[in-house]
Amino acid sequence: MSPHPPVFSAIRQELYDWRLWTGRGVVLAFAALAGLTVVAFTWMTERAFEHFTAFEKGSWWGPLLWTPASTAAIVWLTRRYMGGAAGSGIPQVMAALSPDVPKTSRNLYVSVKLSAAKMLLATWGLLAGLSLGREGPSVQIAAGVMHHARRWLPTRSQVSEHGLMLAGGAAGIAAAFNTPLGGVMFAIEELSRKPEQRSNGLLLAAIVLAGLMAVSVYGNSTYFGVIRVQNLGAALLLPGLLVALCSGVAGGLFARLMVISLAGRSGDWFSRFRQKAPVRFAAACGLAVAVLGVVSHGDTYGSGYGHTRDMLEGNGEASPLYVLLKFVATWITAWAGVPGGLFAPALAIGGALGNDIAHLTSYANAPTLIALGMAGFLAAVTQAPLTAFIIVMEMVDGHALVLSLMASALIASGVSRLISVPLYTALAELQLLRLPAKPT
Repeated sequence: MSPHPPVFSAIRQELYDWRLWTGRGVVLAFAALAGLTVVAFTWMTERAFEHFTAFEKGSWWGPLLWTPASTAAIVWLTRRYMGGAAGSGIPQVMAALSPDVPKTSRNLYVSVKLSAAKMLLATWGLLAGLSLGREGPSVQIAAGVMHHARRWLPTRSQVSEHGLMLAGGAAGIAAAFNTPLGGVMFAIEELSRKPEQRSNGLLLAAIVLAGLMAVSVYGNSTYFGVIRVQNLGAALLLPGLLVALCSGVAGGLFARLMVISLAGRSGDWFSRFRQKAPVRFAAACGLAVAVLGVVSHGDTYGSGYGHTRDMLEGNGEASPLYVLLKFVATWITAWAGVPGGLFAPALAIGGALGNDIAHLTSYANAPTLIALGMAGFLAAVTQAPLTAFIIVMEMVDGHALVLSLMASALIASGVSRLISVPLYTALAELQLLRLPAKPT
């Protein structure tokens, strides 16, 4: 019988392998740094939109000049110096994780330099009042920070470059929304698209640690507060089903519109104008967003966070045109080519859709349908239903709505698949076109 049982041998190996502990320390340190970077980005975007709101309230016509000028400047800077910072950021991370991308080309999609550019340009976008979110950019920002950790890992480290980017992208969602479970599911369902590619225990700890950075700064509060769920029963069946179906159709149309317009292969006049004069096209898009903001009395500006929270709390009046106007403003903002995400605007559109159906069907508890609309529309746009329902559940502390949120997300995602291909997968394929041509 061996004097050293296997358990003691394993403990001794754990304690004496300095490379293992150094690698773990580096990963956790960069996870904390990624979380704090997203927290800083959150603070920057919130202050930027506060300044825009004060400016817009002081002169309603000001955005008609400021927004198109800023949009043109952002697109010019992005195209001239930081092409990899354009758009959401999620397709870039998905492209970087693709086996078709050699190691030498991953800096096209994720890097510390791109993370810094993304922070500044997306913040400027909200300072301009554009309809964009910070969650997609947070994915690319955190992935860039985590990707940089590879330079500090010891040789023959067990942590792969792929794992670092996967954990960084998930950490970005976890820190941006304060939804650690949503971050884990996002890594499995959206970034890898393969459940068997789950992060190991160390990378899972990195995701949680990055999320804890947001909690340590902003407190353990939910993103949209706590909704009160009452009288769940048969009365919810018809309105809830209507919300899921409408969210699926609207989200599928939005995803299809995004893929067609960003691919620019339709050959229409707008696509040709965008290709030949992208800066002037961006200015025209900025002017359109400003006009929509004026028509909606400022409701369509920004991410839509304030409007969604007011709906959940029962404050303010909801315009029946908000869904359409926010839909168009978000699409035009993305079409312009500015760095910015879709998650928060998608939640705002879905929430408003649920609120409209609550009024249409006279359903007593509107916040329930608002939450179902948020999960449904986000699931339809991303075609990642598990991520969508978990994120919404954590954002509104809606554990009593777990089954309803799951059903809404699954139905909406299924309807969306009949209308459009998966949005982020299609956009990631467009990102792969930026790779240098292989020598013949």
